[in-house]
Amino acid sequence: MDPVQIVSAFVTLFVVIDPVGLVPLFIALTRDMAPQRRRRIGWRALAVAAGLMTLFGLAGEAILQGIDISLPAFRIAGGLLLFLTALDMLFERRTERREGQARDDDDDPSVFPLATPLLAGPGALATMILLVGQDQSPVHTLMIHLAMLAVLGIAAALFAMAGPIARLLGRTGTMVVTRLFGMLLAALSIQFVIDGLKGTGLF
Repeated sequence: MDPVQIVSAFVTLFVVIDPVGLVPLFIALTRDMAPQRRRRIGWRALAVAAGLMTLFGLAGEAILQGIDISLPAFRIAGGLLLFLTALDMLFERRTERREGQARDDDDDPSVFPLATPLLAGPGALATMILLVGQDQSPVHTLMIHLAMLAVLGIAAALFAMAGPIARLLGRTGTMVVTRLFGMLLAALSIQFVIDGLKGTGLF
């Protein structure tokens, strides 16, 4: 595989997944959690995201075609789910639920929304399908998946720094970040829906 293709795949996945931009969201979604639980949630989210992107890289197009789901429909569904999370962040519903729950395992954001649709969102899953589809050789497929794992490795390093960043912000700063990124999440979710609608050819 051409080294330029490897670099291009890495850059594409880095931009689509945006691990730097996910750090404030990770802080907001794990606010007031113990460091150990925050780490556990981060690793679980990364593992699930890696599994999903590997699955879609190897068999994504066949899966969607097999159940008659188009990529635009996949984008629209991801956008709607993300919008619900944005509303929770904006109106502090997550905090209210957390205070009313007795078990530590409740309200775990690792699978949703961290693993999907934030890390392994419609864009990332579609990107894996498209990148792998450029060349069906085993070496090419392996290199694309290694590039994906490298991006997730960067996300893991940044998530590990979330605790010190959260302490620097303090409770008030974290609340401000939560609402700010809740608004940005809402905008991102609407963009997912718009992109999906454009892909249907209706607009």
